[in-house]
Amino acid sequence: MRRSIASPSRAVASVLVHAVLAALLAVFLVPLLWMVLAAFDSTPSLRARPPTSLTLDHFATVLTPRTVFVPVANSVLICGGAALVTVVASLLAAYPLSRYNLRFKRPLLYVLLFATGLPITVIMVPVYGLFVQAGLLDSRLATMLFLATASLPFGIWLSKNFLDGIPMELEEAAWVDGASVWQSLRLLVLPLAVPGMAVVGIFTLVLTWGNFFVPFILLKSPDRLPAAVRIYQFFDQYGGARYGELAAYSLLYTLPVVALYLAVSRALSGRFTLGGAMKG
Repeated sequence: MRRSIASPSRAVASVLVHAVLAALLAVFLVPLLWMVLAAFDSTPSLRARPPTSLTLDHFATVLTPRTVFVPVANSVLICGGAALVTVVASLLAAYPLSRYNLRFKRPLLYVLLFATGLPITVIMVPVYGLFVQAGLLDSRLATMLFLATASLPFGIWLSKNFLDGIPMELEEAAWVDGASVWQSLRLLVLPLAVPGMAVVGIFTLVLTWGNFFVPFILLKSPDRLPAAVRIYQFFDQYGGARYGELAAYSLLYTLPVVALYLAVSRALSGRFTLGGAMKG
C-alpha cells in the first residue's frame, strides 16, 4: 500500500489554520486567566501573572448586599424574566410559522432575520423617549419586557428551526385521535421542543445578563441596577480601577450563568434526538 503524503501547501495551510485558532483561543483565555489570577492576588495589576501572595480580601470586600447580592438579584429578575418571556412568546409565534402556509410567511421571516442583525443602540433614543412619555423609566418590569422584545426576533427564528425538526406526522396522529391543536402543542410538541427552547432561553439569558447599555439608560435608581451596570463602581473618574475587587466581582458575576449552562446541558444531554418519538 502506498502512503498518502500531504503536499507542502496543505501542510502549510494546516499550520496557519491551527495558528489562527490558537491566537483566537488566547484572545478569549487571557482575559479569563487574568480575572481568576487577579481575584486572588494581593497586589493585582493589568498583567496576567501568578499571584505574588494569595488573598481572599477582594471577595470579602465585594461580598456585601449593596455590591453583589442586590445587583445579582436584579439581574436574575430582569434577565431571567426576559428569558422566560422570550421562550414562551417565541414558541407561540414560531409554531404557526412552522406548521402553516401563511400568506406573508416568507416576508415575515425576512423581517425577523433583518431584525436579528439590527443593533439595539440604533433604537435606544426613541425607546428612551417612549419610556419617558409612558412613565416607565426606572421600571425593572418595563426594562425586562424591552429586553425580551429585543431578543424575540432571534428567538422566533431559532424556535422555528427547532419546531421544523419535529415531524408533522406526530401531530396529525394526535389530531386523528381527537386532540385539539392546543393539546397537541402542549402535550406533544412542547416536550419534544424542550431542548430547543432551553437553547433559546440560555442564549437570551447570556445576552441580557451581559447587557450594560440598556439597563444603564432605562434604570436610574442604584438599588434597581443589575450587576452588569453596577460593575462601573470599581472604576474612578480618571480611568483608574480597583483591579482585585473588579476581578473578584467579575468572577462572582460570571458564575451563575456558567452554573446554569452546565446544569441545563447535563439535564438535557441525550434529549436532542427524536428517534424515540418516531418508533412505532
